[in-house]
Amino acid sequence: MRVRCIVSYDGTHFSGYQVQPQKRTVQGEIEEVLFKLHKGQPIKVHASGRTDAGVHAVGQVFHFDTHLTIPEERWPYAINSLLPEDIVIVEANYVDEHFHARFDTTAKEYRYRIDQQKMINVFKRNYSFHYPYKLDLSAIRRACTHLCGTHDFTSFCVAKTEVGDKVRTIYSIEVIENEKEIIFRFIGNGFLYNMVRILVGTLLDVGQGKINADQIPTILEGRNRSLSGKTVPGRGLYLWKVHYDN
Repeated sequence: MRVRCIVSYDGTHFSGYQVQPQKRTVQGEIEEVLFKLHKGQPIKVHASGRTDAGVHAVGQVFHFDTHLTIPEERWPYAINSLLPEDIVIVEANYVDEHFHARFDTTAKEYRYRIDQQKMINVFKRNYSFHYPYKLDLSAIRRACTHLCGTHDFTSFCVAKTEVGDKVRTIYSIEVIENEKEIIFRFIGNGFLYNMVRILVGTLLDVGQGKINADQIPTILEGRNRSLSGKTVPGRGLYLWKVHYDN
């Protein structure tokens, strides 16, 4: 049977989601637990996508196949009992054998947190990007309107990427103001490697007047990474939710 899980994790002490030799990863920890539950049988998990070192997840999705007859509501407890405290399975259910956590996604939501306090908050330092500079949020929101829609996002991904097709659709970008904090909320059909972090870096430059909001179409058309802003740190980024038709 195929099991779909929603997992949350604190990415601070991980070298990313995907398994890497001699490094601590989220996938590695989960597969080690499933190996134990299946009495030494290797179990491969397939996720909706990867996250980088330091990046967090509220609603990452993965699936795996099993011969165990555990009730679906007991799977989170079975796996969590063996997982470290910085990973938690929040939901699990049996799905059709044709379901695929990666290929069946219809949209993803990412959020990026900016700490605007004057001094860095030691309790937030691993969960937001400290950026205490004044920002023109009206300019940032105007830039967001240019980024929404279907575009070639070559200018907003790492230059050395193996992905050939860099066309993606961003359905919405929301700029949320909380006390001493700004949250960028992105929803799109998919995101390139480091795309959200580069988008945020560019929007911060817009907010500081280093890039004019109406330059965004030119940056998109230029298809050149050097035209956009810096890549902000991974610690402020959260994979918030993965959407499926069912």
